[in-house]
Amino acid sequence: MRLVKKKKIRMIVGIIIAIVVVVTIAVIAFVNQPRFGRLPRGERLERIEKSPHYKDGKFKNLHSTVMMTSQKGRIGALWGFLFKKEKNLRPDEKAVPVVKTDLKKIRRDENVLVWFGHSSYFIQIDGKRVLVDPVFCMASPVSFVNKPFKGTDVYKPDDIPDIDYLIITHDHWDHLDYHTVIQLKNRVDKVVCPLGVGEHFEYWGFEKARLVELDWFEEAGLDEDFLVHCLPTRHFSGRFLKSNQSLWVSFLLETPSQKIYMGGDGGYDTHFAEIGKKYPGINLAILENGQYNEDWKYIHTLPVYLEQVAEDLKADKYLTVHHSKYALARHPWDEPLKNARELREKDTLNILMPVIGEVVRLD
Repeated sequence: MRLVKKKKIRMIVGIIIAIVVVVTIAVIAFVNQPRFGRLPRGERLERIEKSPHYKDGKFKNLHSTVMMTSQKGRIGALWGFLFKKEKNLRPDEKAVPVVKTDLKKIRRDENVLVWFGHSSYFIQIDGKRVLVDPVFCMASPVSFVNKPFKGTDVYKPDDIPDIDYLIITHDHWDHLDYHTVIQLKNRVDKVVCPLGVGEHFEYWGFEKARLVELDWFEEAGLDEDFLVHCLPTRHFSGRFLKSNQSLWVSFLLETPSQKIYMGGDGGYDTHFAEIGKKYPGINLAILENGQYNEDWKYIHTLPVYLEQVAEDLKADKYLTVHHSKYALARHPWDEPLKNARELREKDTLNILMPVIGEVVRLD
């Protein structure tokens, strides 16, 4: 009898070990797919280690930043994020207005912007085409997570014309989509990205000569009279377990006729006022407005700070992004639109509120 029990126990233990081995192999195979990118190495890692913003094995914000500020703790906040039901988190079908513009028919001499929802947008300025944080396929490692709102995913990589500058603000999945950039690879001249993010692009087959990879407070000439400044933001980075091995940034693009600030993701801090003072005369500032929560109030801009950000930058006009396509936080899906509308009602601020796909003139 004891012998039979021992055999059963051994069999059960063997099955458990086999399951653990199979699951481990599956997880390793999954996370080693190209879509996860690659951690910096070689000369790039040496450059990173010399950066004044890289300390104790990771990039850090200008000021001390607590990621999760919830009193519930990280696990409690995550549990509420995943399982707490919220009203109006996602819109009803066809609730989000969308226009499908033929981007390839826009003349090169037109200065325009087209927003694709969330943080993806197309700018054509002074004859150059710029594409920022394009996510047209997947905003997460798997297709069933972070699904776009119905009707908002009408733009695909094939709809995009040849691009002079592909600009990436950081490597989170909702800003850097592997499937999108792979399909655009042969139609992009230069990739402008934060320090460390170039490793992903090299791993994905982009030639190093096409990469303009910058640290905070560095600048680069892209073409005659086209200059890009790499500036801080208050956020974090990473595509899987190891975070902050690449930088997160905002960019200021100076063209022959305009100064365009691309804020990327990040919470409020002193850098906005410093940027406004150092680079007066910003024509358009594109700001994060969405996916915020008190549980992570330092790494995304809360609505209470949005007007202050605008006043710090002192731009001629503003566009808010990071909303209207995904539910990555627990606020109502249309709350960011209400935030922007409230700012628009103030006489001192010129807030643009295009629908997804609408052509906005920048002249």
